[in-house]
Amino acid sequence: MGTTLPLPKYHQIYLVLREQLQEGQFDEEGVPGEHQLAEQFSVARITIRKAMEMLVADGLVIRRPGIGTWPLRAEPGRKRKLAPPPEKAHLTGLLENIVNAGLRTNVEVIDSNVVLASPVIAEALNVAAGDPVYKTIRVRSTRSGPVSYITTHVPQALVDLKPRDLKRKPLLMLLEEAGVELGAATQTISARLADAVVARHLDVSVGSALLDVTRVVRDTNERPVQLLQGLYRPDRYQYQLELSCVGDIDARVWVSEALSTTFN
Repeated sequence: MGTTLPLPKYHQIYLVLREQLQEGQFDEEGVPGEHQLAEQFSVARITIRKAMEMLVADGLVIRRPGIGTWPLRAEPGRKRKLAPPPEKAHLTGLLENIVNAGLRTNVEVIDSNVVLASPVIAEALNVAAGDPVYKTIRVRSTRSGPVSYITTHVPQALVDLKPRDLKRKPLLMLLEEAGVELGAATQTISARLADAVVARHLDVSVGSALLDVTRVVRDTNERPVQLLQGLYRPDRYQYQLELSCVGDIDARVWVSEALSTTFN
């Protein structure tokens, strides 16, 4: 099983503040200021600012210069009925960030059917060529518009996928619910130009540069359970990797410390 990656500090603070907002803790007096929060969490103000930016992006708070930060639609002295906390998969590190980012987007299922695995797909999923696999094509969007055009392949033997479920939950959560114990993932990021089909779905010009993400997710036994090939608009999708320096002066290396994905 691969080593899970810790969430960056600002994301941890974001999760704590999000939970407190959902509990209505800030409805009466607003969210504490950056100085107070920085002291409370023992971090720099820039870390708090990043967490607050995520809350604003999620539509959970509104920031008003000279007035403060308030839960969205909450007014001083008035209680509001809060929506239930969003569903969260039992994942950590990169996979948790992927699922949580997916929960903050809308999905349109373009196609979903069972196909026979090509040699390339079969090799990636460690199945025999010609074995049945679910192929799904989805477009994810935020309020700003379409973000990604995603094609996934999953062995049919693992899960019974239905279009209505794919629209309701991220595929990784559906795999978990089917009893798959998710482990690690290998991801490659490159670039690709939009063809006519993808350009139409992502609302970009043909030939526009897109981020090309290929991800193979494995279970705790190192068995491949999902192959994802995603094309993302770089103006609406951000992938962040934080590095830390370890080792002495003679053997110093950079290792990944945290991963996050952000949809704009």
